[in-house]
Formats: sequence, C-alpha cells, structure tokens
Amino acid sequence: MIEASVNWSDRERFVGQANSGHAIVVDAGKEKTANSPVELVLIALCGCTASDVVGILRKKREPFTGIEVQATGERAVDYPTVFTQIHLTYRVRGQVSKKAMEDAVRLSKEKYCSVSAMLEKTAKITYTIEKRIPLHWKCSPVLGSRRYARTRCIYRTPSGFEAGCD
Repeated sequence: MIEASVNWSDRERFVGQANSGHAIVVDAGKEKTANSPVELVLIALCGCTASDVVGILRKKREPFTGIEVQATGERAVDYPTVFTQIHLTYRVRGQVSKKAMEDAVRLSKEKYCSVSAMLEKTAKITYTIEKRIPLHWKCSPVLGSRRYARTRCIYRTPSGFEAGCD
C-alpha cells in the first residue's frame, strides 16, 4: 500500500511526502513558487511512461543515449477541471530503431503505465515520437592556468544554432 500526506506550510503551499520519504513542495496558489497539484499529475505521467520506455529499450538492447517526454494537457471548463486531452511528445536520442521506439511507447500506454491508465478514464491521450538529430561538436583548447587545461566546446545543430559550454 502507498501512503502519502501533505502538511500546510504557508499561503497555499504544502509539503508532501510519500512512502519513499522524499519531500516535495506543492503550491496551489497563484504565485506558483512550486509545482501545482495538477502539474504534478502531468509530471507523474511523463515519469511513468519514460521509465517504462527506458526499461523496454534496455531489454531490447537498443542503444539510446537520451529520452525526454513532454506533456501538454487541456482541462475541462467546469469543475472538477479534469484533463480532457493530453498529448505526449517522446524525444529519443541514439541509434534506436523506429519500430523499437514505437513498440516501447505502445506497451507503456497500453500495458504498463498506471498513471496513463488512470488518466485515460477522463482524457484522450495521444503521442508523437521524435528522433533527435545528433549535435555536431567542435572542441578546441582554451588557455587556462598552467596546471589545468580546459576545452571549449561549441555545438551546432543542423539548423545552424550554436551554443557553447566549458
């Protein structure tokens, strides 16, 4: 059995905790100093399905280097303002086959993700899968102290966007 509780902190803020013992701040007010309860539902959906997809791709020995899941949701106008539509965007990096990714997402949605199963009682959940194009890195030495050598890396996306990191 899973147990969870919240304790009022101040204004519309609460500190929640469940069996894992990790605390999380929840803000139900307009200031949004933390995630709202409804935002946490979408985060839970993203985490649940991403965890499933990672596990399935590992079992298939697919060489992924990154997975990102983004959710957008529309809510009912009248109370309770439940989600009525949710769209998930899966972004995968690495040499993952299209079929393996499609199978992993389908299995998560139809069989494994309990958060998705609960939300599907009120919301239509759709998804798209995007393959992330690898970034092209160019690295060059940067002068530093005699003791430490650093490298400055700049990456360029196919559209020409550049950014750097040390």
